[in-house]
Amino acid sequence: MKQYGILLQTDACLPNVCALVAGEPVHGSWWAHPRSHDIFRVNCELAAHPEVLVTKLISGKVTYVERALWPSVTAIGCAREAWQMARLSQSALDLLGKVDHKRVETHRIVGEAASEIEKRLLVHSEQFHSEAGAHARRLQSWDHWMRQTGLTLEPVRPETARRTLEKVVESLNRKFHGHGCLPWQAEFKQPRARKTPRISGRKPPR
Repeated sequence: MKQYGILLQTDACLPNVCALVAGEPVHGSWWAHPRSHDIFRVNCELAAHPEVLVTKLISGKVTYVERALWPSVTAIGCAREAWQMARLSQSALDLLGKVDHKRVETHRIVGEAASEIEKRLLVHSEQFHSEAGAHARRLQSWDHWMRQTGLTLEPVRPETARRTLEKVVESLNRKFHGHGCLPWQAEFKQPRARKTPRISGRKPPR
């Protein structure tokens, strides 16, 4: 992972856990692969590693990010740029306002809203099993996550952070003939100047 800076959980071309553990590309759901238990174990070990950040960074897929790139990810997460805020649903804006004030554990009832803000890197998201055995997500603001992990970072400008991550992904795409893209390169094109939506209980960022 140190070699690439990022590692996907699964992908057709880019370096990923499934292929590394299985020794071959894994097509379809990796849960059906004979080595699914080994893949699951490695995923859990990476997620728990203190030098690894888990987020949906590349092509909307689970991505493991090494510590050297954390400043770039968190700088973008805290930026609230136009591509992140444009066209968010009201339920997503309301949920983001709640997360800004307090960590929120979400279940299927607000799954779509959680996914909206997660894939735009607006929150740190962690999946877990609830006491009832259902899949759920634990959402935190990036500020809360950094305080919780005791992380102190030098400020990074969002445009610098984006260029840093773009170079990493471009390099991997060239080397492995991949098609990985970052959130702002996908469906969220930065629009021309437009008013930033207001978040419940929070003033628009200046």
